[in-house]
Amino acid sequence: MTQAYYSAVLDRPLDEVWSLIRDFNNYPAYIEGVSESVIEDDKRGDEVGAIRRFCYLGNWIRQRLVDHSDRQHTLTYAGLEALPYPRDDGSRAPAPTRYQGTLQLRPIIEGNRTLIEWSVALETEPADADRWQALFAS
Repeated sequence: MTQAYYSAVLDRPLDEVWSLIRDFNNYPAYIEGVSESVIEDDKRGDEVGAIRRFCYLGNWIRQRLVDHSDRQHTLTYAGLEALPYPRDDGSRAPAPTRYQGTLQLRPIIEGNRTLIEWSVALETEPADADRWQALFAS
């Protein structure tokens, strides 16, 4: 198991940022490269168990909403299928990986800004861990 982590400070109030990302189906609004997202089975975008199917750089990916908290400003999702590594330089591609990610927002009082943290746990082959970690961290 390997972990990837990313954080950033956004010059927006926490409530404004949360209103954008709390809907699991709103992915195209804040992730570059996502052209379309659909929630399956008429579930709501904040309903635990909802499955989103989205197109990222021409590839369709499915994820399940595992946890959602308006109080803690967090959402956790898991990939439903092992994710194939994107083709890059023609070298051996790492084996597909299973993953679970969490987004969390925290208020920064000074300046009414938001700290966004994203982490993902990856079930990788040991030989592939560094490449997967680098890809997700980027």
